[in-house]
Amino acid sequence: MAVFVLDKQKRPLMPCSEKRARLLLQRGRAVVVRLAPFTIRLKDRVGGETQPLRVKLDPGSKTTGIALVRETETVDPDTGEVQRAEHVLWLGELEHRGQGIRKALEKRRGYRRARRCRKTRYRAPRFLNRTRRAGWLPPSLQHRLDTTASWVARLRRLTPITAISLELVRFDTQAMQNPEISGVEYQQGTLAGYEVREYLLEQWHRTCAYCGAKDVPLEIEHLHPRSKGGSNRLSNLTLACRPCNRKKADRPVEVFLARKPEVLERIKKQAKAPLRDAAAVNATRWALFAALKATGLPIETGSGGRTKYNRSRLAIPKTHALDAACVGQVEQVQGWNRPVLAIQASGRGAYCRTRADKHGFPRGYLIRQKRAHGFQTGDWVRAEVPKGKKTGVHVGRVAVRKTGSFNIQTPSGTVQGLSHRHCRVLQRADGYGYVVQSKPKRGEARWAA
Repeated sequence: MAVFVLDKQKRPLMPCSEKRARLLLQRGRAVVVRLAPFTIRLKDRVGGETQPLRVKLDPGSKTTGIALVRETETVDPDTGEVQRAEHVLWLGELEHRGQGIRKALEKRRGYRRARRCRKTRYRAPRFLNRTRRAGWLPPSLQHRLDTTASWVARLRRLTPITAISLELVRFDTQAMQNPEISGVEYQQGTLAGYEVREYLLEQWHRTCAYCGAKDVPLEIEHLHPRSKGGSNRLSNLTLACRPCNRKKADRPVEVFLARKPEVLERIKKQAKAPLRDAAAVNATRWALFAALKATGLPIETGSGGRTKYNRSRLAIPKTHALDAACVGQVEQVQGWNRPVLAIQASGRGAYCRTRADKHGFPRGYLIRQKRAHGFQTGDWVRAEVPKGKKTGVHVGRVAVRKTGSFNIQTPSGTVQGLSHRHCRVLQRADGYGYVVQSKPKRGEARWAA
């Protein structure tokens, strides 16, 4: 994983390798600025030459893939053809907490309604006094927009980004309704059918509709066969593994699953089920595009079908971060096999200082101040315990108490009852949790795509 580099005046330079960063730190030429993403600052350098970098985004309902690539162009001396290549420098996966925000709002609404049902004074209902600004989004969707734009701004402060690539449309509905549309070049070429297949993979959770098999080649299958009047409408399409597809043959799904009524009912229900996650992405796509356009950087857009086509053509595994690396017009992707920084949006705590039970009555209280003894819950700390049962070095996120007895969440478990005197801050809480994932393998999750 590349290491981000800043100059003496905290201006971004080109990322470097882990080995070079280690040498700079050992020789005292640099200091650590952040641990995640790992960033160093040079002590003896101001400015420098940079190369064009592009940040690529694959927005999702639950997870957004982020890739930082360096673009190069080479000219073939024999043919004169210009070949573009993208060298992956850094990969990240941003996990949103939209569902958590939605549950918190529902819980707060329940408390509010419970208070109104008690024996309290009469309060007249509000009427037409809650206006919404133009372009308003629900808090769970606004969170996805804000966190994605925030990370783009953060990467711009750490690296010399010159362009942005965004997967703007998840599904090309016009191409799905009429794959033979004329006048659109990409629909007449190798991309034909990728939009429909990507839609079905999302709708059927990348599994066989009949046997539930995963990580196997899936084929598009007609519930009501074409030979008996079935159409190519999306409500008549599903995914099946090859054995189930051959076993069903040209029989209607009602005949094929006559002895499995529960499976038949599930398939019919799922065939007409809406894509909630895809709807969330579609609701925020233009707002995200407008937010990124306000940065003043050139933006390249692409569809989910093109991303799938690029990934399949280059034999790259299916992950959120690698999907981002395949967004837009891609000829070659080099250096994609590298660790991924998993970024989980955890929030900055709650304003509410009172814990309530399921009936809305208080059951406990939090400390009035979020910071205790110079630490705050969520800080990344290092505790060196010299003696006792917990002797050793513990590194992780801290949960503070007013008494000064802290808990530290380490990769191996939670260590309780550590004194604040043994703790040292490595990185302040910024509302995110970080985990470095291992490198993906070629061929891994090949059929899950």
